[in-house]
This record gives sequence, C-alpha cells and structure tokens, in this order.
Amino acid sequence: MMKPKTFGTCTIEYTHYNNYLIFKQSFFHLIENYDLYKLYPNEHWDLYKYSPTFALLIAPIAVLPDAAGLLIWNLLNVLILFFAIWKLPVSSDKSRLFMLGFILIELITSIQNSQSNALIAGLIIFAFIFIENKQMALASLLIVLTIFIKLFGVVALALFIFYPEKIKFILYTIGWTLLFAALPLILISSSQLLFLYHSWFNLLQNDHTISLGISVAGIFSSWFGIECKGKIVLIGAVLFCIPFLKYKFFNELKFKLFFLSSILLWIIIFNHKAESPSFVIAISGVAIWFFSQKIKIENIILIVFAFILTVLSPTDIFPKYIRVNYVVPYALKALPCILIWIKIIFDMMFYKPENNLENKIQY
Repeated sequence: MMKPKTFGTCTIEYTHYNNYLIFKQSFFHLIENYDLYKLYPNEHWDLYKYSPTFALLIAPIAVLPDAAGLLIWNLLNVLILFFAIWKLPVSSDKSRLFMLGFILIELITSIQNSQSNALIAGLIIFAFIFIENKQMALASLLIVLTIFIKLFGVVALALFIFYPEKIKFILYTIGWTLLFAALPLILISSSQLLFLYHSWFNLLQNDHTISLGISVAGIFSSWFGIECKGKIVLIGAVLFCIPFLKYKFFNELKFKLFFLSSILLWIIIFNHKAESPSFVIAISGVAIWFFSQKIKIENIILIVFAFILTVLSPTDIFPKYIRVNYVVPYALKALPCILIWIKIIFDMMFYKPENNLENKIQY
C-alpha cells in the first residue's frame, strides 16, 4: 500500500511503513551531520520529532534491510508491552489475558503504523514494576529512555512520589539523563549535537502551536471552538496531582496501580499530538485500571464505551459514516478515555483499600 503526498508541484508515493523509515533514516542523517529535524521528502513524508539520542539507539535496526528491521522493530514493541502486562501484580493470569485481549486491537493499530507507542507503554509499566521492587536504577533508566523517545514520558517520573528512596531515584534520573543527552557524542561533535538540540527545540515549539490532536484540547476546539491548550494542560496537571493528597494510601498496591493507569491516560488525552495509533498507551491504562479492582457496574459501562468508541472506531467494524462525520472531526476517540481518567481521579480521592491483590510482584 502506497501513500501519495504532494510537495509543491511534485507528488510522491510512500510506503505504509513510513514511520519506520523516519526512524531508520534518522541514524544515517545523524552520522552524516545532517539536520535531523528537516523534511526529507525523497526518503519519507513527515518530520522526525524524537531526540538525537534515539537516532543513535535505532542504529542496530537501521543498518538492517527494511524487511528485517521493520519486523524486529514491531516485535520489540509487541513483546515489551506483552511482558510488561504479564508481570503486573493483578489477581490472576486470567486478568492478565483479559488485559492483553482488551489492548490487542489498539496494539495492532500502532504496529500497522510502525509506531513506538507500544514500546513507550511497555517501558513505563516495566518502570513501575522495577520501582515497586526497589530497583531504582532500572526504573529510572526506563523512564529516562521513554523521555528520549517521546518527551511525554517525563510524566512517569511522578511514580517516585510513592516510594521512600526519592533522593536515590532523583540522582539516578539525573545521571541517566546526562548520559543519554551526551550519548550521540560517540558519533558526532559537541557543536553538531548542540545544533541538533536547538533544532529539535525549535521544531517542538512550532509543532505545539499548530496541532490539537485527539485530546482534551481537540474536543474543546471541535465542540466549542475554544482553543486554550496551555490552560487545559495546566488544569489537567492540577487534577493529576490531587491524589498526592491521599498520602496515607501510598503503600497500597491498588492505589499505585490506579496512579499508573492515570499516567498512561494523561500522557495521551493531554497530548496535543495524540493520534489514533498512540491510544495503545491510553488503552493500556484503561485495562490496568479496570482489571486491578473488583468489577463495578459503572466501570463496566465505561470500559464498554471505551471499547466501542476508542478501540473499534478506527476499524472496519465501526460504521464508516459515523467515523468520518462524527468520530474523527469531533475527536470522539478520546472521550471515553477522558471520562475514565476522571473516574480514576475520583476513585483515588475516595479510595477504599481492598485485600484481593498480591502484596508484591511475583517473578
């Protein structure tokens, strides 16, 4: 399947795995001292928006033929998320299977677009697992890695609030950040690296002003004509932090699983660049929230709503007329996730302990 794109008077056809080509070519642009953040229409459409470090880390896959590299890239995304879900401390393997089944369609959507979203979700979940087991260095490493892939991974740093070794976690995070930031110096000069970070910053700054995505901001804009991304994110950040007031429950595993779910949802519904393939992250949060507690009728209604409108709406099962005329223009794919995130905040504020979960994660 080829995707035609027009640049000026020239129309070029691109492969269906265009995102993978963006990742792959970033490595070659890096070692050739090119600006990573320019359009290269002869190679792929759209811009590279990740860090210079990610352009280096993709090297082992980039040097392979496309068929092999794409296969390994997609397998990496699938397996990281699969094993992360499987290691979660829910009540049974049956619950884990239901989680995996629930996220499967969104995972396929992400993989079909050769995206990194499943990898991001898996790394954040694994970071939670490691930090829960007091492996602060590994937890910090994985969160910093997500930041150098997609900046919104920074929200996962909030996990450290629940654990006693905060200073150690902060020091590890600073150390990993400095290491990852400087890593491209293996292949390029310091002046070129500074140039790339400056170019990346300019791209992200300009990108922020021209996009709303399938998000809270997208709904406010399409429904009410209100465009106030900054205020929306600020309000979202305040609501996100409210559960920190319930510090007496910080040792409760279910409470921490709710917060993990909140993180996975927040970084999508308040992301101005959120698109359909990125919702595997949010849906992973929905699955963790639902299957880490007793079944409640209101939760069943919300998760069914999410399955129909968020998971199924991009598929051929969903009526095309409704998708084209309502779901896409009104950012409705985000609506169930927004409602569930609000419910999670509510659940955390009025939290009541349950004793149906394991006290620690079993390996």
